[in-house]
Amino acid sequence: MDRAASLLHSVFGFPDFRPGQAEIVQAVLEGRNTLAIMPTGGGKSLCFQLPALCRDGVTVVISPLIALMRDQVRALKAAGVEAGALTSGNTDEETEEVFAALDEGRLKLLYMAPERLASPATATLLRRVGCSLIAVDEAHCVSQWGHDFRPDYLRIGELRRSLRVPLAAFTATADEETRAEIVTRLFDGEAPSTFLRGFDRPNIHLAFAVKSTPRDQILRFAAARKGQSGIVYCGTRAKTEVLAQALREAGHPSVAYHGGMEAEARRQVEIRFQREDGLIVVATVAFGMGIDKPDIRWVAHADLPKSIEGYYQEIGRAGRDGSPAETLTLYGPDDIRLRRSQIDEGAAPPDRKAADHARLNALLGLAEALKCRRQVLLGYFGETAEPCGNCDLCDRPAQLFDATEAVRKALSAILRTGEYFGAGHLIDILTGNATAKVRERGHDQLPTYAVGRDLSKAAWGAVFRQMMGQDLVRPDPERHGALRMTEAARPILRGEAQVTLRRDTVSSASEKPAVRSQVADEDVGLLSLLKAKRRALAEAQNVPAYVVFPDRTLIEIAEKKPTSLDEMAGITGIGAKKLESYGAAFLEVLTGASEILHPARMRLAGRPEGALFDRLAEVQLELSRGEDGTGKYLSCTHSTLRQIAERRPSTLSELQEIQGMGELKVDRFGAAFLAVLREG
Repeated sequence: MDRAASLLHSVFGFPDFRPGQAEIVQAVLEGRNTLAIMPTGGGKSLCFQLPALCRDGVTVVISPLIALMRDQVRALKAAGVEAGALTSGNTDEETEEVFAALDEGRLKLLYMAPERLASPATATLLRRVGCSLIAVDEAHCVSQWGHDFRPDYLRIGELRRSLRVPLAAFTATADEETRAEIVTRLFDGEAPSTFLRGFDRPNIHLAFAVKSTPRDQILRFAAARKGQSGIVYCGTRAKTEVLAQALREAGHPSVAYHGGMEAEARRQVEIRFQREDGLIVVATVAFGMGIDKPDIRWVAHADLPKSIEGYYQEIGRAGRDGSPAETLTLYGPDDIRLRRSQIDEGAAPPDRKAADHARLNALLGLAEALKCRRQVLLGYFGETAEPCGNCDLCDRPAQLFDATEAVRKALSAILRTGEYFGAGHLIDILTGNATAKVRERGHDQLPTYAVGRDLSKAAWGAVFRQMMGQDLVRPDPERHGALRMTEAARPILRGEAQVTLRRDTVSSASEKPAVRSQVADEDVGLLSLLKAKRRALAEAQNVPAYVVFPDRTLIEIAEKKPTSLDEMAGITGIGAKKLESYGAAFLEVLTGASEILHPARMRLAGRPEGALFDRLAEVQLELSRGEDGTGKYLSCTHSTLRQIAERRPSTLSELQEIQGMGELKVDRFGAAFLAVLREG
């Protein structure tokens, strides 16, 4: 682990492991089969990348999307790590380069898509190059219950048995049922070392709002966060186009993305989103799993997702850098009807439909929550939590009322009309609105006619929506969406149970203020200059901006304002390779002049040995012509000074053993050098 901790700092530029990382890295280093469930942004990739650098042989990483693989390879190369990917998107030159690196024994991490496992040649290749570990990213794709299911993930267990190497599986999205399936499919049912590092993303603000004017709600939400990168998820392809156009007309750079677009058009959207600050992508759920952009500041759902798992994965694309991020999910009765009918009209067997209804019920429970949303969300994944203080219901606690009597009136109206009508007609009956339809069917003669005049039409709409949300009533697809009572409602109708609902208010989607500025007001201009420099460097190298530095690194630079490369090396996210590649360029933004260091000195930047090197160089300069200034000129090379600073000899004989230190130099500099080393 000492070597892993050293590489964590020198290669990746992180001073310490994040919570939960060290134990997982230790398990993978020891060659144990490992399953790690970690929240998005919790540093999953590092948990297999670090062990890959410490272990002999090649680590093969099975990853679901080409874009995701290419991004991780680019980021690793920028950090000085030998990595490559074999994908259908490679050019011939890229593939040849990967094979050359494998043949020469240079490559430490090899990324490939699960579809490549269908070829028998893959296992032969991995045996030949010395594959010593399999890492599986997005391991929930093995679950046939999930919407991200990838059939070729089922081949990974066979590959593990064939190569006889340990396997480490990682995911952020896995309830208990999915975890059990991962163990069965990847580990043959033999329990791996399992690390459940929590599902909480405390930096993400959770919010739901009832649909009133959905387009305006989304536009207000985006306007309050103008200039920040965001994603809007929509239920249909057509809506992505319409909403993207509306955002553009409102002055926001925005593009649509959906499965009906040509592959090249989708790829161009992905590239733009990776590289442009402040771009909004309006998309179906086809967008996102391959996006490794760490500085997405907000995610909005214009329509209700299908499940808590889908919701959690989609909002999890925001704030991967750990900085504050926001979400908004819009929903209404039409969403609930649509999701119910999609399940009922599908071809799945009855047990699967029942499970899908249960999953939808869990999401509706989150949407109609009466208390802290994070408590409800984490409770679904088996975790307990205190009120989070970072959701809309913690900001403004829900106003509740005993709705037992109102619900009984609604249920009575449903039953007395034969479960053949939707909420609109039932509300007319309850409020005593004698429409032609009510009169024609004699419903103005029912005992329930006008018994609900104490509530407004809008309030009754909220009651029916929440009844659907609590699965007390369901739309019947065989009766054109008419509401029918479920078994869960019978105890309420019989007076054996009570029900509490929220007093519904349709509030502005942008009532909560936007995320505060990422830096102090006086540093906003400097952060803009740093981002401009990052953009120029990224465009010159044809890579996403975060491959140069993520936002949080630029924010720390703006806050700490390092004045030397030594100080720059202490910034989170700046390892040795990135310091060498970009340090001087960003230092020039801060100071107006770049600091040029000899490569030997650069290797010590940010380390205590760097200060020793500088002091040794000063002493050498003072004694270059002897103590009296009349002797023959002598000097040591930068490489020799670096070795002295690193090895710290304590005697003249040890000093003389260092390459470049002959007898004359020891006589001239030895005593002074040893004095510097003792002081250091």
